[in-house]
Amino acid sequence: MSENKDCKQEAGVFTPIIDRNRCEGKAECVPVCPYSVFTVGTLPKNQRVGLTFIGKLKGSAHKWQQALLVSPESCRACGLCVKAFPEHAITLARA
Repeated sequence: MSENKDCKQEAGVFTPIIDRNRCEGKAECVPVCPYSVFTVGTLPKNQRVGLTFIGKLKGSAHKWQQALLVSPESCRACGLCVKAFPEHAITLARA
């Protein structure tokens, strides 16, 4: 993949963290990520444990479609996914 001038780190230094109580599966993160870190799919049942009441309502309303990490080790901390998410559901954390 080509180098993105907005990338701030080498791959694997930071990883995206998805707030499951906020994600509504709108997929804004998928097309903006230059390293194909995300996809949207059905949130597995084991990842629904511990959601707040509001998180469960949102999940059910959106048929449990949420952003999923398919290649978190490819993240280069450009922050495009953080900016694209209207629900503020993604943050970046040191791996």
